[in-house]
Amino acid sequence: MKRTRLPDDAAHYKRIMVRALESSDMDAFAEIMSLPGVRRGTLSVGYRSPEQLAAWYELRLKGGVNVCAIIDERMVGHAGLEVHRSSRAHCAHLGLAVHDAYRGRGVGAALLQGLIDCADASLGLRRIDLTVFSDNTPAIALYRKFGFVEEGSSRGFALRDGVLADVLHMARLVDAPRLQTI
Repeated sequence: MKRTRLPDDAAHYKRIMVRALESSDMDAFAEIMSLPGVRRGTLSVGYRSPEQLAAWYELRLKGGVNVCAIIDERMVGHAGLEVHRSSRAHCAHLGLAVHDAYRGRGVGAALLQGLIDCADASLGLRRIDLTVFSDNTPAIALYRKFGFVEEGSSRGFALRDGVLADVLHMARLVDAPRLQTI
């Protein structure tokens, strides 16, 4: 388990605990994924039951890394890396969601730091990519803070609130260590 101190402006939250997502977390995970802000800010389909999320978790993210953020014994966020295979084994795709009531309080940063630490130190990943709605300025700023850069955009990428919305494609690329010759 990794504990991350929150910024001083969120001092009333003493600590955020980041830990592995467990099968017993599916009720809380479903609650977060059904919140209005999460549904609007992510490319995920909301209103999924804990059973549907458990099946999705087992199928899609098997072999990946999934963490959750806990404050005062309550799950307040989720983030995951879907690790690719074959010639893209050095890559993963990032997904992140923060409970509506806990946005702007360091939860996303704690989740992102936990996943990046794992990606760099344990998984040997060199590239993490993501897709974010182009008007989600707080998320874009967070990703930039962690070294993600814009690689392109797609117009009308996803249906949101009945309207086609644009997205940015962002990635964090870590240079592979160079082989030394003797």
